[in-house]
Amino acid sequence: LPIIFTVLVEEPSPWSCVAYAVTLMIYLCFLLTGDGNPKESSPFINSTDPEKNQQYDGKNMALFEEEMDTIPMVSSLLSSLANYSNLPQGSKEHEEAENNEGSRKKPAPRMGTLMGVYLPCLQNILGVILFLRMTWMVGIGGVIEAFIIVLMCCSTTMLTAISMSAIATNGVVPAGGSYYMISRSLGPEFGGAVGICFYLGTTFAGAMYILGCIEILLVYIVPQAAVFKMEGLEGAEAEAAMLNNMRVYGTLVLSFMAIVVFVGVNYVNKLALLFLACVICSILAVYAGVIKTAFEPPIFPVCVLGNRTLVWKGFDVCAKVIERENATVTTQLWRLFCDSEFLNATCDSYFVNNNITEIQGIPGVMSGILRENLFGNYMDKGSFIEKVGLPATVEPDSIPTNTNRYVLADITSFFTMLVGIYFPSVTGIMAGSNRSGDLQDAQKSIPIGTILAITTTSIIYMSSVILFGSCIEGTVLRDKFGEAVRGNLVIGTLAWPSPWVIVIGSFFSTCGAGLQSLTGAPRLLQAIARDGIVPFLRVFGHGKANGEPTWALLLTACICESGILIASLDNVAPILSMFFLMCYMFVNLACAVQTLLRTPNWRPRFNKLYYKKTNKKIKISLCLSAGHLLHICIYECRYSESKMLEWAEKEWGDGIRGLSLSAARFALMRLEEGPPHTKNWRPQILVLVSMDSELNVEQPRLLSLTNQLKAGKGLTIVGTALEGTYLENHPQGQQAEQKLMEAEKVKGFCQVVISSNMRDATSHLVQAGGLGGLQHNTVLACWPRNWKHAEDHQSWRNFIELVRETTAASKALLVPKNISAFPSNGERFTEGHIDVWWIVHDGGMLMLLPFLLRQHKVWRKCKMRIFTVAQMDDNSIQMKKDLTTFLYHLRIDAAVEVVEMVIDISAYTYEKTLMMEQRSQILKQINLTKTEREREEQLIHDKSTNPPTPATPQSPSADAETPSTAIQMTWTEAKCDGEQAKPIGATTPEAIKDLFNMKPEWENLNQSNLRRMHTALRLNEVIVKKSQEAKLVLLNMPGPPKNRSGEENYMEFMEVLTEGLNRVLLVRGGGREVITIYS
Repeated sequence: LPIIFTVLVEEPSPWSCVAYAVTLMIYLCFLLTGDGNPKESSPFINSTDPEKNQQYDGKNMALFEEEMDTIPMVSSLLSSLANYSNLPQGSKEHEEAENNEGSRKKPAPRMGTLMGVYLPCLQNILGVILFLRMTWMVGIGGVIEAFIIVLMCCSTTMLTAISMSAIATNGVVPAGGSYYMISRSLGPEFGGAVGICFYLGTTFAGAMYILGCIEILLVYIVPQAAVFKMEGLEGAEAEAAMLNNMRVYGTLVLSFMAIVVFVGVNYVNKLALLFLACVICSILAVYAGVIKTAFEPPIFPVCVLGNRTLVWKGFDVCAKVIERENATVTTQLWRLFCDSEFLNATCDSYFVNNNITEIQGIPGVMSGILRENLFGNYMDKGSFIEKVGLPATVEPDSIPTNTNRYVLADITSFFTMLVGIYFPSVTGIMAGSNRSGDLQDAQKSIPIGTILAITTTSIIYMSSVILFGSCIEGTVLRDKFGEAVRGNLVIGTLAWPSPWVIVIGSFFSTCGAGLQSLTGAPRLLQAIARDGIVPFLRVFGHGKANGEPTWALLLTACICESGILIASLDNVAPILSMFFLMCYMFVNLACAVQTLLRTPNWRPRFNKLYYKKTNKKIKISLCLSAGHLLHICIYECRYSESKMLEWAEKEWGDGIRGLSLSAARFALMRLEEGPPHTKNWRPQILVLVSMDSELNVEQPRLLSLTNQLKAGKGLTIVGTALEGTYLENHPQGQQAEQKLMEAEKVKGFCQVVISSNMRDATSHLVQAGGLGGLQHNTVLACWPRNWKHAEDHQSWRNFIELVRETTAASKALLVPKNISAFPSNGERFTEGHIDVWWIVHDGGMLMLLPFLLRQHKVWRKCKMRIFTVAQMDDNSIQMKKDLTTFLYHLRIDAAVEVVEMVIDISAYTYEKTLMMEQRSQILKQINLTKTEREREEQLIHDKSTNPPTPATPQSPSADAETPSTAIQMTWTEAKCDGEQAKPIGATTPEAIKDLFNMKPEWENLNQSNLRRMHTALRLNEVIVKKSQEAKLVLLNMPGPPKNRSGEENYMEFMEVLTEGLNRVLLVRGGGREVITIYS
């Protein structure tokens, strides 16, 4: 709808062309500027704050204790996460307030939906057009077309309000008004373009309100105050005099208002309720007058000569002659058309040939006048306003005379011009979001208050169209300035108890609206300038010591003066409509893009409240219509192009391919080579798969899982490694590339590396995947199934190295366990849960992945549950409250549960640890070569012949360690000393050879391994108890030991941790925040 209005808003004119060109140049300027915002910090991951690190001490779980300096426990972090209030990037005022918050506390927001959003929107929507042009629009367009115009314009603002509500509920709303909210959510290109259009629209709105104020003053209140007198002037001369009066008084009023805003902006805000009261009282007076017309219509006669409406000015009786004292005398009206007052005077031919008729201007709601006013009556400039149904005699080829005595059309009218004039009356929907920093709950108040205000004003406007058409005579409706009703404001003739209620009320409301525009526009420009997106605007970011935008106010006054110099409300309103339509277009277009592209950070709560998943078609159609139907054309072109490329069997070469390559190169060059902003993060997945001897993918469900995670529309690279040399295995590599993309129809890229060393090939895939800024940030690899088998001992070593490499490269790692049990793309879960066990803070990966999975049809009907573990000294009740608050800010729907773990180490833990250590020793012995095995036996023999002294039974020398003591060292080097197990007494070589079959005592177990086993067992116990029936369990994946001794124990810990679970997805974060509470 808005794009249609933008094209059809008025006939092509210099003003509309300039406005349209300016907005397009603004958008292109912002588009080429790029994202200049700095990266969002990661306040909880890789924190170097010693105070934060100290508060996590003593809360570590053994499996995660080596990484607590980078990924702290959730139980220690929840309070900070729930109360995290990162500042919006670029907001220097807020950054300064943050630095000074110790000395000056910001008062808590107090305004709710009514005072903070609803009433301000009501005040800004209802205004000058309603009082000065609404009746004229109904008279010119008719009730039917006027109703259609109102419905179209209100629908446009309602769709925009839906988009605004989605933005407002897509995270914590930052203080700073609509510009901050939109720019931080949609980026600098859309946000900057919307901000500039919104600024220009608000500035020209100030000019429109001032012109409306002057029109009320000079036409209805004190016409004699005109500097350029219009008495006796006709046609163009009278029009020029009126325009000059508007320019003079408009400049004076603008200067006065600018001084008021510069000196006392606080008084403007305090008077806002007074101005709103004037608007409400005026509207109530109109409705009261409509009700009164049903019983006693007001007396406002209209004088008609033939069928031409006369200007009721300069005469008192609507008649040519009257009877007075048995004599016929002429009236004042006679003297206006004749050269003398006598009956034999020479008169105007039309006056002589036609009769005088007096009709009632306000026949009342019960009169049936609605039938005459249903259809439009468009006129050219200078046409007579005629009463339909009255006879008139016009001499052929006669030239009209005394035209200043008739009510004439002052402007050529047509449908789209009415749209352009009326549309400003439905703007002002962002008034509530401008107060986002003062609202108690902006995410709740902005959608409810804005939509209720639009609904209220739409009802007022639609009812006004019908009531005006039902109560007022058509000739009076078409009389823009009320000349036929003794110079009264047309809508005022309908008001009760007096027309002056409307006149005074509309005058003060236009004054207030003009002051509000001059107050808001400079602050908006100051915010744009302080962001530094447009360099030449930075000077307008400065102001007075108290922050008042002095330079921005000066520029705003100059732009507003340019609108006042146009001097015509009917010419300024279409310009205002153009800027607001472009502003609304960018907002709706950006929201439609976010919805269609399924950006991971686009999770508006408003969408969940008002549109169910079953109504997806309706939701998409709303987005498309709000996005001005542009995406339909783009989609159809791209779809047709893709189909043509699929059907083409030959490649002839063309310029389009070169254009595509240039566009791709331009896009890659624009991509940031560093990590993207948290709000733009999405999983770019490198999928590591293995292929069998026939070059078929061994884990096709891994590719299915990739498709299900692609709700984020990110990059997908499917990589595999082939053993051999490139020269010999090149054909197999090409065949593997073809089969990789055929499997599960993955949309992405493939990469095959041929190497004699499989470990190096996998490492090369991790390091060299992607191009420029289009690189993977997540690695998806299967859990090695047969790692316990002796013949496959290298697989688990390669897997651990892969975990280390992804951590070093700051890439996230996803490891599905039991991948064969994962669903294919054709399966559907009709119910069930996706359980997240959030133990350590990994940047939000565990929160984001279930959200992405639930966008796919396989997991769509699964519900999300989040579990976290409480330590002994944690307040589990407060933890649950904090986690619920954090999820609310993240816009994620999930059930929350806090689980308390048992601390006591059970006998089963000892036995499990003992079995693990024995297995580790056996695995090590199997993997030793013959020479290494003989050397190991010699070391053991030397140790047995020189046993340690009783005084130091647990302190063997470093150069005489037994295999058992070496294997039982802790993972960290800092804890190696003093934690080795007691050596087992073995004095003969036969006993030494049977060492690995002997069972040590429990007290000889490595304490570090024991604690880790205890963590794994206890976690597995509570996970199986709570999530055994879950469709999928997501779990933090502990990192491998920093000390390479005991790597096989790590695999055993992971097996114990996930034992008894059907589908498990182990997740390791990439060392940065990937989800944020801000939009």
